[in-house]
Amino acid sequence: MSKLLNPYFQVGLDVMEQPCLVIGGGREAEDKAGRLLAAGARLTVVSPSATPALAGWAAAGRLTHHPRCFVESDLDGVFLVLNTVRDSALTARVYELATAHKALINSYDNPAYSNFGMVALVHPGHLRLSISTSNASPALSSRLRQDLEEIFAGEFAEYLDGLAKARQRVRAKVADRETRFALLRSLVSGFRLEGTLRYPADWKRCVDALLTCELEFCGTKERCADCPLGS
Repeated sequence: MSKLLNPYFQVGLDVMEQPCLVIGGGREAEDKAGRLLAAGARLTVVSPSATPALAGWAAAGRLTHHPRCFVESDLDGVFLVLNTVRDSALTARVYELATAHKALINSYDNPAYSNFGMVALVHPGHLRLSISTSNASPALSSRLRQDLEEIFAGEFAEYLDGLAKARQRVRAKVADRETRFALLRSLVSGFRLEGTLRYPADWKRCVDALLTCELEFCGTKERCADCPLGS
């Protein structure tokens, strides 16, 4: 089982035409299903209910939806499993069965029952920019994703698509390797990613407060003097 903080080994997984399974029918399942469909997976979703987007994809034939709870036979021949249901007993069972079937398994927000990690993803156009904090702070991964999505909005997807088309044509038409490289490098020589990191005010004090406080008032109307949520 994975440890709480795990840097993982970053790879790009080829799921094109591979049978994949998503367990659950909520927003998290919709997000993961969308990413798998974009990667070309042959997708099955198992859940008594489904979001409108999942139902629409099923109606369009983009995925198969079984409107019921998970059963072991759902794992037959499956390459990858994403379990998005927050149920400790189900999570443990799916993990045990998936590993016995030699399938890759990720349990949402539960690295102990996963043998690979899901990263925050920025994906305008052809770009796939993955963000992971090794489970140190999923909230920070989400914050970084949101900011990077704003940075890469606008014409970036069109720019990258143009680069892809130019690369394909140059590779087909220009025989000399060094000339090909020079032409393609010229298209990105002026590209720059510029930005500034801005940290929360008094972040050290707030972290220290959470590390030293007994946290006995958390979830109540009372607050500690140094609570990051305010007094």
